[in-house]
Amino acid sequence: MPDRPSLDGGGGDEVTTAPTPLDQAVPFLRCPHCAQDLHRADASLRCPAGHVFDVARQGYVSLLSGASNPHVADTAAMVAAREEFLSGGHLDPISEALAPLVAAAADASSCVLDVGAGTGRHLGRVLAEMPDRVGVAVDLSKHALRRAAKAHRRMAAVCCDVWRGLPIRTGSVAAAINVFAPRNGAELRRVLAPQGTLLIVTPTDRHLAQLVAELDLLTVAPDKRGRLADTLGPGLVLRDRDTVTWRRELDHAQVRAVVGMGPNAWHQDSAALAEKVAGLPERIEVDFSVDVSRYGPA
Repeated sequence: MPDRPSLDGGGGDEVTTAPTPLDQAVPFLRCPHCAQDLHRADASLRCPAGHVFDVARQGYVSLLSGASNPHVADTAAMVAAREEFLSGGHLDPISEALAPLVAAAADASSCVLDVGAGTGRHLGRVLAEMPDRVGVAVDLSKHALRRAAKAHRRMAAVCCDVWRGLPIRTGSVAAAINVFAPRNGAELRRVLAPQGTLLIVTPTDRHLAQLVAELDLLTVAPDKRGRLADTLGPGLVLRDRDTVTWRRELDHAQVRAVVGMGPNAWHQDSAALAEKVAGLPERIEVDFSVDVSRYGPA
């Protein structure tokens, strides 16, 4: 179990400090280099082989196993746009759909993992419905993790590259969620408990339909569902899938935020986007539509 520092309060009384989110998550983490268990030692995590990982002052820890391409991580501007848009509750129907599914799979001895967690909004809202469960938010963007580290008192923020492996102990995850993010099927299967659940949220072709043509946004591939199964590989099988749809009225600032927070940000010139957005009605009704797919170990 993680270290629980204490202070001598005088007169023989011992005052214990509450464990940080990272302290609570240490039992579910492993060294990205040698796969051995980690333990907390002051301002770092260490493994028996001597690998040391310093905890950033913002509260997250980097468990990258080697050099990664920083250009594939969300930028500071993208994270700011996401924080702005999510804070308005526009994507909360996603976490509302995830919460009961995670709760049904949750085990007190296992953690809840969010792969590609961003600012931690969805995982934080899920944990709020599950007292005493520990969450681990992993992402490659340090800009996002600085926010995720403060998103919930039982959520640890960990920097890693999903394609190089997850620094999570094998079989230690009761439920994993993945919302609009890259996924490594083999690693997700490894970290899931034998009865674990993987919940993947992907956009349907109706998602942001009113904006796609007007703003020349990326479209959803017609074979998206089939490609999802292919990327996960044979170790995971589909249990069920539900489509969640809702509508929001957005102003121009919110439109710019929803475009700037995701992959469209890599494909849009900011000046050209601003010009296109200016041509929209002052307020526009926008459809949101996602598939929530529930997978389990084969």
